[in-house]
Amino acid sequence: MKMTRQHFLAGVAALMTSVALPAAAADWPDGPVTMIVPWGAGGGTDATARMIGSILEEQIGVPVPVQNRTGGSGVIGHAGIADAAPDGQTIGVATLEIGTMHHLGLTELDYTGYTPLGLYNADPAAIFVQAKSDYATIADLLSALNAASDGEIKGSGSAQGGVNHLALAGMLMAAGMPASRVTWVPSEGAAPGLQDLAAGGVAVATASLPEAAALMEAGLIRPLAVFSNDRLDIAPDVPTFTEATGHEFALGSWRGLVAPAGLDPAVADKITAALGAVVADPRYTEFMAQRGYAMQWTTGADFEAFMKASDARLGETLKAVGLAPE
Repeated sequence: MKMTRQHFLAGVAALMTSVALPAAAADWPDGPVTMIVPWGAGGGTDATARMIGSILEEQIGVPVPVQNRTGGSGVIGHAGIADAAPDGQTIGVATLEIGTMHHLGLTELDYTGYTPLGLYNADPAAIFVQAKSDYATIADLLSALNAASDGEIKGSGSAQGGVNHLALAGMLMAAGMPASRVTWVPSEGAAPGLQDLAAGGVAVATASLPEAAALMEAGLIRPLAVFSNDRLDIAPDVPTFTEATGHEFALGSWRGLVAPAGLDPAVADKITAALGAVVADPRYTEFMAQRGYAMQWTTGADFEAFMKASDARLGETLKAVGLAPE
């Protein structure tokens, strides 16, 4: 039988996790592995989790049911992951909000409540204007913002304190302006905020490029810069904020796979190896590419360092916009 890339990756994962494993790791999985998603069915986090779960089932030979545990602005689901037994039978998707919830006083839970497995997606926010806007570049926009009085220019893209709100506030702070320079118009997600921009209700909006794709294709809005460390493959002509302005700033939403804190390191290694084969599977990469989701695979201590840095940055920004105590 011809060996496919999928078979090869599955074999590598099996080899990596079968050599000299402690008993706990050798016994994993001991039945179905539940994957908790803190957000509702049909959204991007749910869709990516279900794709990962379907391929993971093939890798480990047991069902991987996905449970959507919503509520509390993400607290319910994130707590469900952290509170599960640290035996490898429950994993879940942590999102950027694990770095905002405790700063907002919604929970005491933070990134230290988890065993990091792998960061698989990070979609940086970008800043958009109307297609017919006089702001041709991000430098033009910053010049106008510098000349404006506080609150004179309006922006939108998420609820108050949401990632897109924090992206705009962080941009302003990085450029040496107060977060109050732009009046934030809250919206129920990126889509209505971008529609408000297209209709002329606000002058700027922040969102990820996949979220803005439809209005961009319709010729109604355009991005000025993306808040990432490098230009994105899906929009290579859009400069990063840092390269275009010289001000260091990057922020966006992210998704990563975690287990409860206290998981046996050997079990964590075995799960991570299986997940590594999943994110290399052509079905997964095609799924992510078709939807415009950025792909990466950052594991273990590097993922934990990423969560720690994200937590600190989000806390600073929430304080600046008056949503977290000083």
